[in-house]
Amino acid sequence: MLTKILIANRGEIAIRIMRACRELGIKTIAVYSEADHNAQHVQFADEAVLLGGAAPKESYLNVEALLRAARDSQADAIHPGYGFLSENASFAAAVESANLTFIGPSADSIRAMGDKAESKILMKKAGVPTVPGYEGLETYEEFLKAANEIGYPVLVKAAAGGGGKGMRVVNAESELKEAIELARSEARNAFGDERLLIEKYLAEAHHIEIQVFGDKHGNLVHLFERECSVQRRHQKIIEESPSPLLTPELRAKMGEAAVNAAKTVGYYNAGTVEFIFDPKTQQYYFLEMNTRLQVEHPVTELVTGLDLVHWQIRIAAGQKFPFSQSDLHQHGHAIECRVYAEDPTTGFLPSTGKLLQFIQPQGPGIRVDSGFAAGDEVTHFYDPLLAKLIVHAGNREDAIQRMQNALNDFIVHGVVTNMDYMHAVLETDDFKQGKVTTRWVETKFGEWSIPQPELNALIAAALADVVFIGGKAQPAVSNETDPFNPWKQTGNYRN
Repeated sequence: MLTKILIANRGEIAIRIMRACRELGIKTIAVYSEADHNAQHVQFADEAVLLGGAAPKESYLNVEALLRAARDSQADAIHPGYGFLSENASFAAAVESANLTFIGPSADSIRAMGDKAESKILMKKAGVPTVPGYEGLETYEEFLKAANEIGYPVLVKAAAGGGGKGMRVVNAESELKEAIELARSEARNAFGDERLLIEKYLAEAHHIEIQVFGDKHGNLVHLFERECSVQRRHQKIIEESPSPLLTPELRAKMGEAAVNAAKTVGYYNAGTVEFIFDPKTQQYYFLEMNTRLQVEHPVTELVTGLDLVHWQIRIAAGQKFPFSQSDLHQHGHAIECRVYAEDPTTGFLPSTGKLLQFIQPQGPGIRVDSGFAAGDEVTHFYDPLLAKLIVHAGNREDAIQRMQNALNDFIVHGVVTNMDYMHAVLETDDFKQGKVTTRWVETKFGEWSIPQPELNALIAAALADVVFIGGKAQPAVSNETDPFNPWKQTGNYRN
């Protein structure tokens, strides 16, 4: 077993990995930027190393600084988490060249499958159905010709990376040039690679992904599917398993296709094969493979009973994955909501500021993965994900209800969040019936606004904190040390 792991990431995923390491008796090393010097993941680790400035390229994307930190702290492995360098083949190779263990797939697998363009070419050769499109384009004229042949709408997206970054939907030729420029710029900033590909955009499709897991001894299985169709800006916000759309036969067929796709490149460790699924035709198409741990991996953990991070570490250390496909089953239903500091009423613009209150829900079947606490600052430097709220129940209906209750109990003050928005999504008939497609948010839920409480409810809430003494209103409870107390005295005035 490995003895000391450097986590080349930040936030909730860094803490998630650190928890697994603690349970396995492994020491952890956090890395951080100047903007993250007080971050929770820094405090949670056994050791912490400053990488550089707040900009990702000066810190979390700085390969030399990461390797230096690993050497200086005598780590024997690096876990990349997700995002940043997690799908960078050169980084994985550099880690191995430094005589460190990279906790993930081989650099060759990342290079083959982590590159969206190359992976599509491989899948076409392997006979896996793919979305119609073109790779290896450079000039605007080449993109224009390809778009006209495919037919609008088309999707322009980054050939490297993932997470919805570097993607633009193009509905007409007049939008194409700007979309290419924006996608290229975003891809360059996020992944250091500005290559793009273009493919047909399937407007009424579902996004279904299959978790695969393999060891270095040739064992490779799938851990079933996750439905990820609730998306904004091409990024998932609600995921669940099992998918309400799949029959047992279709689930087995897609799982087998995912395993075959991974075997094509000799894949091991955790990975996810993503498909676009057309419910009308029951056809599915290979979209891409994420050669890393997914943000939504807790959904799979709750329905399979497996700790994926534990097994990532064990497999990286050379252990065998002891389960065959027939040993694995889905139990109950799990849903994950990504709690972001963002305002859904302004196009999901990020919200920054200090977290005045951050009270997580608790109870049976409720899990929260977070990298924040009250008093922490949400900055503009990084992704505004505050927490992942995950619930598990015996069936989908109960899981939806449990998630709604958990969202109600999650208290965040100081920044705007998307929790009311996600609660409203869960309330819709479309979601309850499993009819939400990848474009549903923008086409059918785009005009959502925060419901305004009724006047009587506001009056009742105000009076709940007031008692009348001698005909005068007084606070029912006075606590001068409570910073959130609206009755707190300041000089001759009340805040």
